[in-house]
Amino acid sequence: MLKGIPQILSPQLLKVLCEMGHSDRIIISDGNFPAESMGKDAIVIRCDGHGVPEILDAILKVMPLDTYVEQPVNLMEVMAGDNVETPIWDTYKEIVAKYDERGENAVGNIERFAFYEEAKKVYAIITTSEKALYANVMLQKGVVVE
Repeated sequence: MLKGIPQILSPQLLKVLCEMGHSDRIIISDGNFPAESMGKDAIVIRCDGHGVPEILDAILKVMPLDTYVEQPVNLMEVMAGDNVETPIWDTYKEIVAKYDERGENAVGNIERFAFYEEAKKVYAIITTSEKALYANVMLQKGVVVE
């Protein structure tokens, strides 16, 4: 146990967050995301029993977002023709706004298959039990300045 560290962040996840450098990316995936096949060159960390919002909030408490890019947070766009609502995205934007002065302007979208291509290049993928569809979020790490 450590003071000031959210308990939801496992030792393995904390280690990965510490290892990441400026501009490295990490995905927090929903329960449907093909983490193992997309993350063949990434570290895959299981966070079963947790949802994306609680993991996102805990990570942003300890990891800054990249200030050198316009949108260091990216969501997987809904495919044309999919009749899917994404209210969880509003939750993500509220969480990001707590930790980044750009607020929801720090959040962008990436087309689904382009998101998969980018996923193959990330440092780590965190799998969750999130049931919401299109609930994957990619974060780009910034510089710690303190």
